[in-house]
Amino acid sequence: MAHVVTVLPQPFLACDGALRVHCIPADQDNLVWVAQCVETGEAVIVDGPPDEQMLAAIDALDANITAVWNTHTHPDHIGINVLLAQKGRLASLAVVASKGANLAIPGLTRAVDDGDTVQVGNVTAKVWRTDGHQNGHITYVFDDVIFCGDTLFAGGCGFLFDGPPEAMHNSLMRLAGLPPETRICCAHEYTTDNLAYAAFIEPGNEALMARVADVTERRALGECVVPSTIGMEQATNPFLRPGSPEIMAAMRTAGLLTESNQPADVFTAVRNYKNMGPHKGV
Repeated sequence: MAHVVTVLPQPFLACDGALRVHCIPADQDNLVWVAQCVETGEAVIVDGPPDEQMLAAIDALDANITAVWNTHTHPDHIGINVLLAQKGRLASLAVVASKGANLAIPGLTRAVDDGDTVQVGNVTAKVWRTDGHQNGHITYVFDDVIFCGDTLFAGGCGFLFDGPPEAMHNSLMRLAGLPPETRICCAHEYTTDNLAYAAFIEPGNEALMARVADVTERRALGECVVPSTIGMEQATNPFLRPGSPEIMAAMRTAGLLTESNQPADVFTAVRNYKNMGPHKGV
């Protein structure tokens, strides 16, 4: 099946021009990221499925791949490790992943945890634990760009395979505290569906409706609308907006929220309602 993105995203610069970020569409809706130090040319691959075309696209870049950074252990994220191992190429690379998942990461050379740092060339990122989608999930946090796997999506958040909801809520709120200009490099292009749900439960949000219109137009052209920014998500992503009166009212109407206004309870209701797919029948 063809990828949902048909127009190849252009690379962009981050970290005051020190980091070049490439987006490689893979499989059906995965977004694989290559973060490259501009000064040294060294680069790391962040996650990826076992996709031959994706690997060919990475090989075509003018980049010296030195490492694979994994955010968690789902097959569409560590499949790149498996593919590289099959080709005899993984052993020459550093493989970084969470200490919480070290037994499941092919080729692991360094297990990291919250507060550790990692480096590509001369550019340094912090490691944050962002549990919720999966125990041990981590996010790589540079100065103004993050690689967050399946924790925070454009307009949404990841499914809670491990949870509990409080863990995902805490992870999302931590990411939401980053500067608003921080770009969010998530691992899937799910934006259209995510925003359809957001608009279903918060139709009075003018910023959200403007975003829906823009994304609808761009996605119709086959463009990728990732990365988003923290500021955009704060304004339009229902999983970062537990204090919205309209969202709370929608959750009460759905019978998923009683009198509680606690942010974690609102988040839990919003996530559970998304799982039910009410927006898909609209």
